[in-house]
Amino acid sequence: MQAKETLFADLVQGRAQQFQVPLYQRTYSWTEKQLGQLWGDILEQAELLQSREKASTHFLGSVVLAPSPQNEATFPRWLVVDGQQRLTTLSIALAAIRDHIADAEPDEAERIDEEYLINKRKSGNDYFRLLPTQADRPQFAEHVRGPRAKQTAGGSVATAYAFFRRKLVEAADPAAPQDVFRIEQAITSRLTLVAVTAERGDNVHRIFESLNNTGLKLSQADLLRNYLFMRLPTRGEHVYETYWLPLQDSLSNDELEQLMWLQLVLDGDDRVRRQDLYAAQQQRFERGEVREEEIEAYIRELHRRGALFRRLLHPDEEPDAAVRAHLRRLDTWQAQVTYPALLLLLERRERGEIDSADTARAMSYIESFLVRRMICRVPTNNLNRIFQAVPGQLPLDVPVADGLHQLLSANNRFWPDDEELREKIRTAPFYQYGRWHQRKLVLQRLEESYEHPEPVDFAAAQLTIEHVMPQSPGSEWIRMLSEDVADGESAEDLHSRLQHTLGNLTLTGVNSELSNHPFERKQDLLQGSHLEMNRRIAATERWSEREILARADELADRAIALWPAPLRGVGRAERSRDWQLAHQVLAALPHGTWTSYGDLAAFLGSGAQAVGNHLANTPGVAFAYRVLTSEGKVSDGFRWAAPQDTGSDDVRARLAADGIRFTTTGAADPAQRLTADDLAALLAGTDDDRMDGEDTAQGTAEAPGEETRSERFFRQLIADDSSETVEVVRALFARWEKLGGWVGHGAGRVITSAFLMLGEAGAPGRGIWPLTLYPGSGRGGTAQVVFQYLAAREPFTDRALRAELLGRLNELEGVDIPDGKLELHPSFRLSVLEKEHNLELIAQTLAWFRDRWQERGAS
Repeated sequence: MQAKETLFADLVQGRAQQFQVPLYQRTYSWTEKQLGQLWGDILEQAELLQSREKASTHFLGSVVLAPSPQNEATFPRWLVVDGQQRLTTLSIALAAIRDHIADAEPDEAERIDEEYLINKRKSGNDYFRLLPTQADRPQFAEHVRGPRAKQTAGGSVATAYAFFRRKLVEAADPAAPQDVFRIEQAITSRLTLVAVTAERGDNVHRIFESLNNTGLKLSQADLLRNYLFMRLPTRGEHVYETYWLPLQDSLSNDELEQLMWLQLVLDGDDRVRRQDLYAAQQQRFERGEVREEEIEAYIRELHRRGALFRRLLHPDEEPDAAVRAHLRRLDTWQAQVTYPALLLLLERRERGEIDSADTARAMSYIESFLVRRMICRVPTNNLNRIFQAVPGQLPLDVPVADGLHQLLSANNRFWPDDEELREKIRTAPFYQYGRWHQRKLVLQRLEESYEHPEPVDFAAAQLTIEHVMPQSPGSEWIRMLSEDVADGESAEDLHSRLQHTLGNLTLTGVNSELSNHPFERKQDLLQGSHLEMNRRIAATERWSEREILARADELADRAIALWPAPLRGVGRAERSRDWQLAHQVLAALPHGTWTSYGDLAAFLGSGAQAVGNHLANTPGVAFAYRVLTSEGKVSDGFRWAAPQDTGSDDVRARLAADGIRFTTTGAADPAQRLTADDLAALLAGTDDDRMDGEDTAQGTAEAPGEETRSERFFRQLIADDSSETVEVVRALFARWEKLGGWVGHGAGRVITSAFLMLGEAGAPGRGIWPLTLYPGSGRGGTAQVVFQYLAAREPFTDRALRAELLGRLNELEGVDIPDGKLELHPSFRLSVLEKEHNLELIAQTLAWFRDRWQERGAS
């Protein structure tokens, strides 16, 4: 047996050869969690290449190879005994890079193919450098053969390929551009592997067992603590009792590890990752002779900074009122990414370099930087890098607060100015970006800016975000909107464009009472509000485009006063982020889905014509041909932005190859259409924001004498659905409880809702739910299938299980959820459950769901 360190390029390049995954190996199973970790490592190595710093490569793991029984002298074949997940993932990533550059750099795409993916002069299975198990082989082959091959949806290989295509589009973001060829180089030449090559007769399975026989891993903090006290033979007891024990008692193990990482960052190591904390700190100590005095000084400094760090975790421990207010808001924002800058400010104040007033001013720049970027929809993927670099990049020749203002205003930081902030407040769908608590905090700060003599106690108030013009408008709202439409825009298009903008949003404690009522009814309720912004809305005579935009302008004035602007003259980047967002969401379109110009425009806060012009004139935009008219037809003005291969200009053929179905009239199936809300969900990740931050309860009352949440749910259901639907929902709840589940009801930002829960009652974070039921909004109640949420919850991280759930639900008469919506939150009408056989089928499906969840602990 031979073992040596190697690179992916060295392993697979050169003469024709093949790596075969044995049939007894499990199928490819990496999820977005492992893919995301690998992508972070790849980007880090790509940045090191760009900076030309001398730094170590990243160790990816081991690969165990053995000669295949089909081995030939002229065509070596290797069995991949261990490491097939890594090799498959890297091959998929390179296939995604090849397809990403194929239009612009066809020669480079061919080079990647021939160097890493194929044996050009071979045929059949020998054509592929990596040959996965039989179960994965067809789909892997489709992706290696390229985007012109018909690619089937579903499966972990397709999911990984889609992940990398999406991330490559994000990497082209002008806010943090990445050279795609550096990414390729990072994959092939910066990720090291230990290749263990067995001889014939070696026991490769014994090797596999020894490599994978691991126990409970120690945390980075555990490793570093052990390292420190092993080097304190005479001072250990004193240091432990004086510094370490109080520190350990004041912080959790995770918080202590975070503090250790922050100490490295503040001491100048602005590229260290938390998972590399132990090795990085060990390296710093061992640059010279390690003495007890140095170890003690390190722990003493950690203890001192621990007291400051606690103020970031617990803002009420901060004595100064202005600084405390900023820390509270940043804590509410969940801005842990800013900790390097915040801890630096508290430390400089402790040294006497700045006072509390300047500390608060500096923190106002940090808050503004986050808020303005969120409102203007600047991607957050480079925030870690920005704030981790602050200690090392802060100018030394100006006061600290001014230096931070200058640093964050640099042209590669993308801190939106007043003009961009005002435009986005008018046009961007604010409700679809950021986290719910961030959106609520923005509205809270805007309300506070009115400086009402009797301000609302936001900590005690149960306030939620309300759409003044509702998300599901009734006929009176549509009639009002029709009075304002122009340039061929329909009332529905106008509603889609304005509904989620900041000018149409407010805070209220009576969300359920406001519901979808006409504006006159909402006026009465808002007039009695304690919030000044609501009384101002109530004072208007009507509520349509003119009023929403006027309020947006007023809120923009307040936002500009609340959140300081970046410095002028530092330079700013070209304003192309909206189109970058369009490229990202189109790259994320699931197989078998399409969207319209109007839907994409509403998602971007743009216009349908501008979207069409951009797609027609921009080569290389993934799935641009899947943007159709609202009727599901190819636009008369559609043209390929770049020359295509022979026959590929047949758009309908490309759509059919991508799983799009067509009606008898030749239009794309409307069931496969993704709305603006669906597009937002695609980029929102797997957290269910409808429930995030809400508590659920089994029908308890909000306060003594008030209706319970269950009563509210059924009151709203009765108001909009037939008595038959109401009774079948009651029967469904009873069947669910008989299966061992419970029904929780949301309190928050939706009218009301019901969650079919498994797990500990009242603790949704410890359980799981397959369906969320919503009362009607003028259109009948719906059951939402939370596929996107389930994708992050075991055992339904397995896409095959989610696909089986979809298949079972589609057996219900009247339910037809397309495969392409397996990554979203599709819905079906509750009224379909009135058919007795449908109620039986869904009860069987829920029993299946419960069984799969209960089996997760036994597997």
